[in-house]
Amino acid sequence: MPPVLTSHPDLRPHPISPRANGLRVVFALLFCWMLAPALLGQDKIPTASIAVKIGTELESRQSWREAYRHYKDAVKQFPEDAILQQGLRRAHHQNAIASRYSDQTFRTQLKSLSRDQSLALYDDVLFNSQSYYVESISTSSLVAHGTESLWLALENDKFIDENLFGAAKPKLQALQRKLYDRYWNYQITYQGQHRQVISEICDLCFAEVGLDCGPVIMEYVFGMSNCLDDYSSVLTPSKRQDLYGNIKGEFVGIGIVMEAQDNRGMKLIQVLPESPAFEQGLRSGDFIVGVDGTSVREMNTDEAANLLGGKSGSVVALEVARGETDLFKVECRRREVKMKSIAVAKIVDERNGVGYIQMTGFQQDTVAELDAALRLLQQQGMRSLIWDVRGNPGGLLTAAVEVLDRFISDGVIVETRGRVADQNVIYRAHRPGTIDVPVVLLVDENSASASEIVAGAIRDHHRGRIVGRTSYGKWSVQSIYDMRLGTAVRMTTAKFYSPNGTTWGKIGLQPDVVVQDGPKELLLGEVDLEHDPDMREALRQIQSPEFTQR
Repeated sequence: MPPVLTSHPDLRPHPISPRANGLRVVFALLFCWMLAPALLGQDKIPTASIAVKIGTELESRQSWREAYRHYKDAVKQFPEDAILQQGLRRAHHQNAIASRYSDQTFRTQLKSLSRDQSLALYDDVLFNSQSYYVESISTSSLVAHGTESLWLALENDKFIDENLFGAAKPKLQALQRKLYDRYWNYQITYQGQHRQVISEICDLCFAEVGLDCGPVIMEYVFGMSNCLDDYSSVLTPSKRQDLYGNIKGEFVGIGIVMEAQDNRGMKLIQVLPESPAFEQGLRSGDFIVGVDGTSVREMNTDEAANLLGGKSGSVVALEVARGETDLFKVECRRREVKMKSIAVAKIVDERNGVGYIQMTGFQQDTVAELDAALRLLQQQGMRSLIWDVRGNPGGLLTAAVEVLDRFISDGVIVETRGRVADQNVIYRAHRPGTIDVPVVLLVDENSASASEIVAGAIRDHHRGRIVGRTSYGKWSVQSIYDMRLGTAVRMTTAKFYSPNGTTWGKIGLQPDVVVQDGPKELLLGEVDLEHDPDMREALRQIQSPEFTQR
């Protein structure tokens, strides 16, 4: 359904239901990109009206990232509130616009393209969306969502500062009104008409406020994915490179996963083992507040990432805050960092031979890492296994299938179903190489995609017991289609189903044994039985006679 606006003068949007150039590269992906919980650890909001007031205040300050998190959290509490739903959608798209304009490759390589170059890139996205997306999407809908994105951009400070040099607000509002009156929900009725419509809008924007065609068409290029699902998007050259780095498990940097926190800097979500940051003593929960003498306290994640990036061998100076008072400086030398899929593989109960594997992703090398870890644990006397995929956002579909093939001897592992024939596949197990030890699988609310394939197969094959909390609920497959100029489109091309034919999209898989309150913080590369109630329950389950004598 294309966007629909109210007739109110502020033109606030209502919520919307939600050909490649050169070599086409496609990966079946099962990443979840929406895992960060909003306002983590804060008290619940007492009423929906208060939630709306908080969101409105954040929007008025153009704190789009925080507004998005707030609305996402509020919608979980008040799912039927239409105003909060509208706010969530608005903040999500505004945050995406702001993020684009913090991306150096977007600013230098894409927004300055000519009209013909920009429209050619638009045609790439249009072709891929209509050819491969899991549901049929009309050209009218894709164009309408581009118009909506442009409309929103005209009140986004980053867009205005970059392209309009502080153009007068009344002129921008007049342009918004003309977009609404002339082009909102415009029906495309013949092939190629989208190019004519977008060109007309380019001429209108230049005539009204002097806006060049490049930034205009880029809102159509990136905004058209707004009518797809939350896991589908157009990737700038840098985002495409990051994604392929995640798939390969390799990148050049200092080895951190970070997220901006307003006025506090970059919170370290993960510090990868054996990375430059790890070697300098940084750890999860620290805040980077300065990079090479520049404060990053009020930057967004992309802006800080631009400062942290650099060539292998170069040095970056960091100012780091730990706790309320500890402030220190370190220098990290950038180099190639290998992201391991398995952060821990050890025996956690020698007397009972309980092994433990902490798996943080599903990458190209995951199966090789798993085989090495299982050999090590078997040599050390493993008789049962705790397999931890808490906080694991997923990764490659093929990696998930091959990993499960180590634990399931025969039958269906997972099935994918899409609109295109090559997306309809049944993956089956093979008996050779199957390991036959009792398994307890640890999951939580951030176990997504490939992790949920694992949980579904373990459940349906009665292969082990699942402990923790309900999984994320992302039961869909994404593919990457490379396009011109180093860009790509990542989109949902199929949904996946457990061996019994069940899918838990937007619901999540509930564990066999629910642990209401998990650890306050998951530790990458560590095991802390004292402060980890999930692990204590897993040990209790795996040591129980009725489980080990299955």
